[in-house]
Amino acid sequence: MFSAVVRSRLLASQPIARNVRWASQIPPKSQAGQQPAGDSAASSSETRVDPESASSLADQNVASGSTSKAPSLDFMPSAPQEEPKRTGAVSSKGTLSSGEKKRKVMSRVMMAILGGAFAAHTVYLGREWEEEELKEKRWRLEDAPASRWGRTKERFGDLFDYFNKPAWPELLPPPYPPPHGKPYTLVLSLDDLLITSTWDRQHGWRTAKRPGLDYFIAYISQFYEVVIFTSQNSWTAAPIVDKLDRFNFFISHRLYREGTRSLNGEIVKDLSYLNRDLSKVIVLDTVPDHVKLQSENAVILPKWKGDPNDRGLIAMIPFLESIGIYRPPDVRPILQAYEGKDVAVEYAKMEAEAKARHIEEWKAKHKGVAPNAVSSLFGLSAGPAVPRGQPPPTYLEQKRREAQLQYQEEQKYIRENRAMLEEALEKEQQALAAQVPSNLWEAIDQISGNPKEPPAPDASTPTQTSTPTA
Repeated sequence: MFSAVVRSRLLASQPIARNVRWASQIPPKSQAGQQPAGDSAASSSETRVDPESASSLADQNVASGSTSKAPSLDFMPSAPQEEPKRTGAVSSKGTLSSGEKKRKVMSRVMMAILGGAFAAHTVYLGREWEEEELKEKRWRLEDAPASRWGRTKERFGDLFDYFNKPAWPELLPPPYPPPHGKPYTLVLSLDDLLITSTWDRQHGWRTAKRPGLDYFIAYISQFYEVVIFTSQNSWTAAPIVDKLDRFNFFISHRLYREGTRSLNGEIVKDLSYLNRDLSKVIVLDTVPDHVKLQSENAVILPKWKGDPNDRGLIAMIPFLESIGIYRPPDVRPILQAYEGKDVAVEYAKMEAEAKARHIEEWKAKHKGVAPNAVSSLFGLSAGPAVPRGQPPPTYLEQKRREAQLQYQEEQKYIRENRAMLEEALEKEQQALAAQVPSNLWEAIDQISGNPKEPPAPDASTPTQTSTPTA
């Protein structure tokens, strides 16, 4: 390091170095003005050296890395290093204390126990299916995995599938027995099928109902158990569903985000959790991934974007009511026949063709004879009046007319008794509000199993006074 410093100093101060070198080549003067004889030749030769050539020679020596004859600037030489000596201490690598040995043995024993427990549990997961397991999974024995590896894999996946499943193993209560219950279940999505929501800076969020929604739900509920199944959370979707069926006449059940399933990070509506026979379930949705586990039960419709002239829901009524009228044992083959097609348009064509065949067959049998001439003469005509010379309505048309009359009767009842229904709804809401705890102690009492008693039906709440009714 010091030699490099010396080189840099020599290169930085070349004029001074040249003068020093030139002066060093001049022989010293004797006191008597004479020189020794032996040094005369050397002095004469030294006097002949050109200062410029001497300086260039010195520069070449410095550039070539030759050792300089300048005195060393290292006036503090490094102290001599002492060789490390052995202390006589024993290395800790090969020896362990008694406590460390015990911990090492215990860790090995615990690892062996854990490994044995894991192996035993793996063998236990491969056991034969039990009746309770098949009932919980809604499987038949012939549909369940039969190999040991298949059973182990299925049960092992269930250990990590808890948070991906719906909140309840059965999303709907058991159906009502006939004749009180509906034979079929219609599952309806909410977003972009029944409603659509828009947002702007002036009004914020606004929700619009699809044209014909009220008629669709009220009419089709005669044939189906209507279930609203949305991927929204309950606290955002429940107020919207309340507006769709204010008096709870037509919508049987409501399912929200808590009833969905997460599959590979996507929201899926698993119909196997509905607690319903899937041969009697029809789903109307706008997202194919929502029903990909039971796509044979689904009809995928285009999303409604807010068109006020849309007739998509009304167009689906003839197809749905025909299934409710004819009551096929399994709806899935029928839905698969319309896969990839416009169900409303294709069914309208098929019904028109069936109507044309009915008219042709009637004309071939009667050849212009009025069918109600004899029956009307004896007063045997029980159906609607048919013009003379016209074919009678088909079975589907007769049942459709009966359903229309039933719908009109229901709407008439709602109109005539709206005030009574509103009052009953208000009392129900007040009773529910009275159940809400007003302080921490009441909340603790409800959690501990001592809920607040509901008020009497005719009792008024402290905040509102009762009004006499006519």
